[in-house]
Amino acid sequence: MSKFERNMAMTGEKPAALSKGQKIFSAIGITGLFILILAIANVNFPNKTLFLSLSLGLMTLGTVGFSYDLYKNKQPGIKNDGVWFKSMTSRGLFAWITALALTMFYVALYWYPEYLGLNSEGANTGIISLFDPLSRLINGGPASQWFVYGTLYTLAIFIFGYKFIKKYRHNRYEVLRTFSVMFFQLGFAFLIPEILMRLNQPYFNPANIWPLNYDLFAGYKLDSFFSAGSIGLIMFAFGILSIFVISPILTYKYGKRWYCSWVCGCGGLAETAGDPYRHLSDKSVFAWKVERWVIHSVLVFVTVMTIAVVYSYLSQNPDEFWFTKDVFLWSSAGFLSLVFSLLMYFKKEELAKDAKYAGAGFLIVILSMICINYFNYNQDIFLFPAHKLRETYGFLIGAAFSGVIGVGFYPIFGNRVWCRFGCPMAAVLGMQQRLFSKFRITTNGGQCISCGNCSTYCEMGIDVRAYAQKGENIVRSSCVGCGICASVCPRGVLKLENDSLDNRINQKEITTGNDIDLMEFFNEKTK
Repeated sequence: MSKFERNMAMTGEKPAALSKGQKIFSAIGITGLFILILAIANVNFPNKTLFLSLSLGLMTLGTVGFSYDLYKNKQPGIKNDGVWFKSMTSRGLFAWITALALTMFYVALYWYPEYLGLNSEGANTGIISLFDPLSRLINGGPASQWFVYGTLYTLAIFIFGYKFIKKYRHNRYEVLRTFSVMFFQLGFAFLIPEILMRLNQPYFNPANIWPLNYDLFAGYKLDSFFSAGSIGLIMFAFGILSIFVISPILTYKYGKRWYCSWVCGCGGLAETAGDPYRHLSDKSVFAWKVERWVIHSVLVFVTVMTIAVVYSYLSQNPDEFWFTKDVFLWSSAGFLSLVFSLLMYFKKEELAKDAKYAGAGFLIVILSMICINYFNYNQDIFLFPAHKLRETYGFLIGAAFSGVIGVGFYPIFGNRVWCRFGCPMAAVLGMQQRLFSKFRITTNGGQCISCGNCSTYCEMGIDVRAYAQKGENIVRSSCVGCGICASVCPRGVLKLENDSLDNRINQKEITTGNDIDLMEFFNEKTK
């Protein structure tokens, strides 16, 4: 029988003790995880297919069973469940232990795969060898550390996605988008690239778009596309269309949520496995200021790196393409200048002063470095060899930021640290959403009771309640349109909408009657 819970306070009641069923399913899931730990410890299992199936099956059964038992007797709707009392969700001891374990796994994955059993000169050992049977079934070859990671990543999205669906089953939007990220992770991010490798085609994930896919224009990647014939050219063309056509159109119609909350694998893991930590995101004004500068600096970094990589590739292959390195270089400079000029002309009133200064500063730096290098006949655009720029970006952003910090520190900083502070794709989509999209979250300030659930559960650190209290539309470049703020609102104050661009940004300065002489304001507006 369902139990009614009327207390919406974040710290109103301590979480209930685990039921007998939850304890049993926890033990089952831990047993499956223990098999993986034994594999990491280099235990040689006699039948790898059997033990891999046992490990993945037990973890799936344990998580799904635990989730079912947890929510089966609860009424649909948000349950705070004393999140600030739980060690795992309040930066307690278990949270730090989990963060440390995840960080160690990511460090080994990116930089020390031999500790996971990768052997380039012979048979794999450790946990990687445990996944060899599944790898041979899908792509026809032995497993790599990335196949192991992709398998566990996909499994995590599915099993924690089930938990997410059970938790938010009262909201159709949340259920549909969870099925969407499951579909794109399994089909586009995992199976399609692996099957392409089995067919001796280039590794290609259609859902991974530049600049998130910073290797799209790397020399080795371009060679693999051009040597694969028509299929390779189709892949390359799709990658270009995704950047300049598909992505802008979808963002205009639906906001960045079409990608960040419905397609992206990073967002998929954050929304499912990272859901218990969404309330840990920093809501301070200082964090918002840091976020704006850091994420756009990363975007500039990946843009500079990409220009350098393509310039270097064209320099090394001067007779193979009509698109010469000089044409590419000045086309890039012209395109960036055109985009900046159009923004300044058509959207100057919607850009904050620091955004204008930052945009102008970044553009001047890039154009100046292009000119200095070009007229000094330096083949290393931006003063550094292209491969060094790419390696530096891959180390600092592609690995350390997105993996080690972005996922490893879910239990400490919240589930969208990478998406909020580091993802260059989020930066591009965010600018498009803020200035050109039809998407907004509308608010009904008269119904707001200031409970704070919306702000608490905003994984992107937006103080949603401040907008709701004023009845102001939420049009923020960082908003990923996950819809949780609307899902947890007990009064139906918030609504995700796509509508005309007119009056989309309706900033309101009044928050309370103490901010202004209300009679003076009324008389001014009724003249």
